[in-house]
Amino acid sequence: MSKLFVAGEVFHGPGSLEELKNIKGKKAFIVTGGSSMKKSGTLDKAIAYLNEAGIETTVFDGVEEDPSSATSFKGAEAMRAFQPDWIVGLGGCSAIDAAKTMWIFYEYPDTNFDSLIKPFNVPVLRNKAKFIAIPSTSGTGTETTGLAVITDREKGVKYPIVSYELTPDVAIIDGEICASMPAHVTSNTGLDALTHCVEAYVSNIDDNFADVLAKGGLAIVFDNLKEAVKNPSNITARQNMHDASFMGGLAFNNAWLGIVHSLSHQVGALFGVPHGCANAIFLPNVIRYNSKVSTRFPDLAKVIGKETTEELAQAIEALRLDVNNIGSIKEFGVSQEDWNAKLDYMAANALADPCTGFNPRKPTIEELKAIYQACYNGEVVNF
Repeated sequence: MSKLFVAGEVFHGPGSLEELKNIKGKKAFIVTGGSSMKKSGTLDKAIAYLNEAGIETTVFDGVEEDPSSATSFKGAEAMRAFQPDWIVGLGGCSAIDAAKTMWIFYEYPDTNFDSLIKPFNVPVLRNKAKFIAIPSTSGTGTETTGLAVITDREKGVKYPIVSYELTPDVAIIDGEICASMPAHVTSNTGLDALTHCVEAYVSNIDDNFADVLAKGGLAIVFDNLKEAVKNPSNITARQNMHDASFMGGLAFNNAWLGIVHSLSHQVGALFGVPHGCANAIFLPNVIRYNSKVSTRFPDLAKVIGKETTEELAQAIEALRLDVNNIGSIKEFGVSQEDWNAKLDYMAANALADPCTGFNPRKPTIEELKAIYQACYNGEVVNF
């Protein structure tokens, strides 16, 4: 028997932010990033809708990209002072992931961060508050996943905190919120959504629901990402990408991910490579690597009008170029000296990453290093 894990309520479509007017509660603690949600008017709209529902609000802003454990502790302290019964993650995945971990420390102030690194080790939540996720980027699918990625700045490691307890109670998938998203962010996050679809489909967990969602999300990304990057005001393309992001998130929430994410977590933490950008660099070579044990890649190739695993990998490389993304870590500006100094450390952390356990092929540390090196140079890996 399997169980399908999904956000409790899902509202999607342009203008669906208005559903906040129907929330029942007393206090909402809104977590957001820099100024984009304020500048676009989305934050003020959200506050107005919640106030219309009779809910008092407060805002915790300034969540950084790749949010840190320190930010989570700080936000949880503010939550304990305000005592909300709703937590609202509004903005990019960083804001929502930070809000999720704040939620843990709000309900369990004495929890040790290191204990959360172990998969499925988050204590039972919803003793004090429920969670609403409202994404402004179309990539991570965090609005429907039991996942939050938090960076330990002292160790230079991104940790995926994995627990179905973190799956939001309400998800609002409103494409209008994405209209102000810059082209490079649209590109990076869209390639992240694509990666979720591919990795969920070939993971070592068989799930018919995840398979259909992964294929559907993949098709939508190939049909809409270039348009969303080129014409950001096209709300149809924006909503389609937002839906694809949710579909990819729902797929991997039930089938999980693989070593593309394990590899990406490290270069994001150490070198600041945007997550979707890193995923798109590693994905084609990981497809080639995993194809030695998985026969599922041609299924995905057929979704986009191709036939073979190699054609799928090359189509992803072509899409990556079409949406103005880079094809190697070197292009991001990481020096060979810095790369070599961190290679063993990154490979060891990638091997220990929870996502590695769901990869269809069990890697060795030497194989991970070989993939890293090929992707640093933008070369095709050969195993």
